[in-house]
Amino acid sequence: MALAVTSNYEGKAAGFYISQALRQATSMEYLTMIENIKFKSNIQKMDAAAMVQDATCNVNLAGTLTMTEAVLTPKNLMVQSDLCAKTLLSSWEALQMRAGAGAPPPASFDDYVISYIGEVIADSTENSIWLGNDATAGQFTGFVTGGAVGRLVADATVVDVANVGGAGTAFAAGNIIENLQNCTAAIPTAVYTKEDLYIYMSPKSYRLYISAISTLGYVNAYSMNGDYDAVFEGIKIAVCTGMSNDVLVAAEKSNLFFGTDLLSDSVTLNLLDLSQIDGSSNIRLLARYSGGTQVGIGADCVLVS
Repeated sequence: MALAVTSNYEGKAAGFYISQALRQATSMEYLTMIENIKFKSNIQKMDAAAMVQDATCNVNLAGTLTMTEAVLTPKNLMVQSDLCAKTLLSSWEALQMRAGAGAPPPASFDDYVISYIGEVIADSTENSIWLGNDATAGQFTGFVTGGAVGRLVADATVVDVANVGGAGTAFAAGNIIENLQNCTAAIPTAVYTKEDLYIYMSPKSYRLYISAISTLGYVNAYSMNGDYDAVFEGIKIAVCTGMSNDVLVAAEKSNLFFGTDLLSDSVTLNLLDLSQIDGSSNIRLLARYSGGTQVGIGADCVLVS
């Protein structure tokens, strides 16, 4: 089968493919996404105090409305790599011939390569959302990066809750319930009843939670086979593959932000067949996009670590 890669996606078309790739990151379902950020976006935070008072016949100005801002500045990122066309082509042909149930493979080889790039971008974005460090090449600052780098770690107003076993202690089936209870107990009262409140945890932590309630005999009672919605004491659980192990975060979806620019001229996605250029059997992958995170009101978030 001859290889002929002629795809050249740029501009808004590229934005669509990059957008699809970013949205494949599992955490995106539980974050507020801000698009079309050319340089930076100011997230406005308002705090009202003593605004409501008893009515009188006279003018009696009272109360304060304080507005502060958190700046979300996406970092420009790119993918530039050569991949062996023979290897990718073999994988694609194997998918085309595979029998049995499951999602059908991309109809064209070009679409297959694009989906491959999408997985690379999605995995990198997912990891950066929680563990990224802007000082590291190919990453942007995440929410729970180690040290004092992460958005939630660096924000002094975030409610910090100690791991029941001490800092650095690994979660286990025997302590995950207590850590979750401590997390929920620390959630500010005004936030506790919000519809978009989640407890964010890694797949490992969620697996330990399932193990704990299974030991307690609650799995069947919760009908976890089927349309089970993951919850703890009425609060929804967001299982994020890029999330740190042994860390819990309680926050509103509307308070955790991911920013990107999907429509700027810098967003490009190209597939180049190098066989006509240097005689090799490689495909050159070129993609440009941006990403960044920010917290709205730190005092409304809980971090267990």
